[in-house]
Amino acid sequence: MHSWHSNLEIQNYINANLNTGLHSLLLKKSPFPEVSMQEIVQQIKGKQTAQKKFPFLLKDGIIFPPQLNLEQSSSEATALYKSQILKGNRFVDLTSGFGIDAYYLSRNFKEVTLVEQNSELLDIVEHNWEILGRKASFINQNLEDFLRTNKEYFDVIYLDPARRDQNKNKVFLLEDLSPDILQIKDALLATADQVIVKLSPLIDLKYLISVLPDIFRIEIIAVKNDVKEAVIFLSNEKRDGVKVNCTNLESGESDFTFAFGEEENAQAVYSEPEKFIYIPNNSILKAGVFNLISEKFGVKKLHPNTHIYTSAQKADGFPGRVLEMEAVESKQIKKKEQFNIISKNYPLKPDDIKKKYAIKDGGDSYLIFTQSKKGKIILKSV
Repeated sequence: MHSWHSNLEIQNYINANLNTGLHSLLLKKSPFPEVSMQEIVQQIKGKQTAQKKFPFLLKDGIIFPPQLNLEQSSSEATALYKSQILKGNRFVDLTSGFGIDAYYLSRNFKEVTLVEQNSELLDIVEHNWEILGRKASFINQNLEDFLRTNKEYFDVIYLDPARRDQNKNKVFLLEDLSPDILQIKDALLATADQVIVKLSPLIDLKYLISVLPDIFRIEIIAVKNDVKEAVIFLSNEKRDGVKVNCTNLESGESDFTFAFGEEENAQAVYSEPEKFIYIPNNSILKAGVFNLISEKFGVKKLHPNTHIYTSAQKADGFPGRVLEMEAVESKQIKKKEQFNIISKNYPLKPDDIKKKYAIKDGGDSYLIFTQSKKGKIILKSV
């Protein structure tokens, strides 16, 4: 590693410029002969990203890689969540990248191996882990070569395939990922008890289960209602069905777990709006369990294409927002009032609604523009 990373004067300069415009910094000449301004800005960007995404790395001496590696890393929140599911003796991350997932997922394992084909990135991770006081074997190899030559057996293999093609376009199907999961699946399952793969949140669950019969668990992970990842668990061990868990971290909402296939047999009950209105979080919407939610929580759906629910009595533990609301006529909405506007299964988008009714965005009250079986309706916070 570059010796300048431990230079206190350079580190103080980086910390003093955390809120400086990076473009203006890049136009300046570096005040230190041994380091370029581009390298300084890379460290500033890294610290800025760490403040939001992985604050555990805000320590003296930590080195940050280029922006793309930071963007591709998991957040501390999702990595910590996944780590609570796993434990064993031997863990290997075959696509360790900047090592955020590996750092957390391997916490409950005795031996840890990190495989990464980018030697510079692996050097950075090895340096950082030394500062963090964590031990691992660091192997600079691509994962196909590792699988071909490796003689060891692991409790858990973890990998996060690249989800962009040669032209940097996003890809979703398993065979388009790098590596192609379908091609290396047998080699993975011959090397570990469990194989865990992080995938795009946009991937279709039915497709996944149809092409990978070895899946026994799927985690749909949202953070503050933004779905970040779908994580699949594979095993050679034959199990009954696939368990799906939906979680919305940092929201205070309950998880929702179901057996894949339950939705097909579930029946929703329909009703016009009652006292309580329920809006499922986005991990539930991603899972597509629209009828199952109605059945499990005893709440009624407003319309087959409106994923909003209602009940006269409050249902406990609902995985989403619960609001007390009433139906109103459009003429009851006063100009310049302030509301959080939600539009679902309704012809106008929130921005169009704001213009049409001359209302301001924000505040604590809600207006929902949607449809019940009887037609278009407006719901207002009580």
